[in-house]
Amino acid sequence: MDRVSIKDAKNRFTELARQVEAGKTIVVTRNGRPVLDLVPHRTAAKLDTGAVARFKKRHGLKALITSISPDFDEPLPENVLLRPLPRPR
Repeated sequence: MDRVSIKDAKNRFTELARQVEAGKTIVVTRNGRPVLDLVPHRTAAKLDTGAVARFKKRHGLKALITSISPDFDEPLPENVLLRPLPRPR
């Protein structure tokens, strides 16, 4: 990773952009301390809106949730809320 000052990055922005496009990561610093990274752009993953429908079809399901308890949205009892969390194993 190359390091450049903000001032240097401002003056060499086009050159640095080409390096980043080629896959390089560049750390931009202010007073010798890292402030930001110039990194290649990654396209964000898209939400697969058909995944639930395919899952239901593959497993022969009509619905994922078939019933909801009548007290689903009632407050939890105090002994549940005040109980310590289980320790990770």
